[in-house]
Amino acid sequence: MSKSYLNSKCVSVIFVLIGLAFSGLSQEKYVLDKVVATVGDEFILLSDVETEYAYAQTKQPTLPQEYKCNILDGLIAQNLIIHHAKLDSIIVTDEELESMLDARFNSVLAQMNNDEKFFEEYYGATISEMKDRYRDDQRKLILAERMQQQLISNVSITPTEVKDYYNSIPTDSLPYLDSEVELGELVMFPEVNAIEKQKALDKIEMILAKIKSGESTFEEMAKEYSMDGSAAQGGDLGFAKRGNYVPDFEAVAFTLDNEELSDVVETEFGFHIIKQVGRRGEYVRVKHIIIKPEITDADLELVKIKMDSIQSLINTDSISFIGAVRRFGNKKIPSYSNAGRVMNPATGNTFFEADQLEADDYFAIESLEEGQVSEPLLVQNPRLGRYYKLLQLQKITRPHQASLELDYDKIAYFAKENKKGEYFSNWVETRMAETYIRVNATYDYCPDLVQWIPKATNNTIRP
Repeated sequence: MSKSYLNSKCVSVIFVLIGLAFSGLSQEKYVLDKVVATVGDEFILLSDVETEYAYAQTKQPTLPQEYKCNILDGLIAQNLIIHHAKLDSIIVTDEELESMLDARFNSVLAQMNNDEKFFEEYYGATISEMKDRYRDDQRKLILAERMQQQLISNVSITPTEVKDYYNSIPTDSLPYLDSEVELGELVMFPEVNAIEKQKALDKIEMILAKIKSGESTFEEMAKEYSMDGSAAQGGDLGFAKRGNYVPDFEAVAFTLDNEELSDVVETEFGFHIIKQVGRRGEYVRVKHIIIKPEITDADLELVKIKMDSIQSLINTDSISFIGAVRRFGNKKIPSYSNAGRVMNPATGNTFFEADQLEADDYFAIESLEEGQVSEPLLVQNPRLGRYYKLLQLQKITRPHQASLELDYDKIAYFAKENKKGEYFSNWVETRMAETYIRVNATYDYCPDLVQWIPKATNNTIRP
């Protein structure tokens, strides 16, 4: 097995068969099965290789037969990890396994509008039957992920190693990086005035009365009045685990009996009526109707006036941006806990390229210098409604060739990932030398697998 292959695969072990199980559940193993490789106590089946090859062909129809060598190579590495995870007594509890299976199948169901009947028609099996089919694969996935994490969790990187990694890259191979910015934000929401709040409460109580009297069904009222995207599905929110909803909503959703209707529930988003329509362990399926109090232009104007004052305080150094965030910012916005720094959801870090910014954000900071704060910016969010925010341009880099001075954090990240890959690659090679591995002679055309095919005819695994 080539070391270059290990370096590219070992940092993040991906089980393609698991991916197939949950992104392409309808694919079946029609090949007559046989064992084509053994890794310790683990067996790799011909159908494992053929199923993955067939899936790869859906994306690249011209794949040669030799691509199966790469597939089996990867499966050997995967099963090596699983084998040693079991030897090291890594535990996967039944509760963890069922929770993961629930999450994966709920994701599939969500793409089918939570229609279990359609699921059964499409896959020719019930959810319970499909879980049974993929339970062992899922357990192996968790074992391998846990083993890998255990091995690399203590890998650290020193400034000297970062510098050495940077210096090991030929100068003409250093990438040119686009201009990037780091942003801070201070978010404020308008307060609902008492008149609009009462209007919303009166409306949802009217809806609840019509449902209870039998004048209209819950689903009819949801489609007509509910003020979120679930309205088109009669208020159906699908299955969700504890922790997915805000506390006030969840406290009611998980205490209702099947088909039971709640009284009016108030949350930060508005007023709800909740109906429980399904329960599976720690998952509950509910429908809801939400009426949101209207935020008036006058409510928004009050926020803008306050934001103008805060911006002036920051720009005159009467208060720091971080201090303003802590004092005036909304605590439920993720950036609040990060001193106002905005995370890039695409990368998980705080750097944004120009084309990754919302258009309004880009134009708000376009003319700012580092440290300056924008004018109050009105945001219209489908989920959160209308609110204002201030943006601070914290750092900007111009297009440039990667350097330690400007890009230390990025280089350190890649240096650490490279070190993890080398460490894990070495671990795999060491364990291979200690582990019983045999491959069917069918794959004697694969250069990286020949070493595992028994040479003596009487010991060779034949088709």
